[in-house]
Amino acid sequence: MKKLVNDVHAVVRETLEGFALAHPDLVDVHYSPDYVTRRAPKAEGKVGLVSGGGSGHEPLHAGFVGEGMLDAAVPGAVFTSPTPDPILEATKAADRGAGVLHIVKNYTGDVLNF
Repeated sequence: MKKLVNDVHAVVRETLEGFALAHPDLVDVHYSPDYVTRRAPKAEGKVGLVSGGGSGHEPLHAGFVGEGMLDAAVPGAVFTSPTPDPILEATKAADRGAGVLHIVKNYTGDVLNF
């Protein structure tokens, strides 16, 4: 057995809920749209870092959110890039006044949406 899935239609939501419960001291999980941010934002005047991509590649991208790493991550549906709306919200959340760098992998959907 590789994974436990309660409901294929809720796997991203349930994964985010579990991640939030496992790491309440490190991250905040936002829903509608879905994205993850650092619990303690970096100082003003620093460049924000945001990445994301399709879920199903654990630890999603949320596993890279934290001090010295990403400021926000945006999960898409399983094996599907996130759409622009959650990317925009995560970008706004990561903005500390010096701009935001999107770290984008060479996947066509990620390149187009980010």
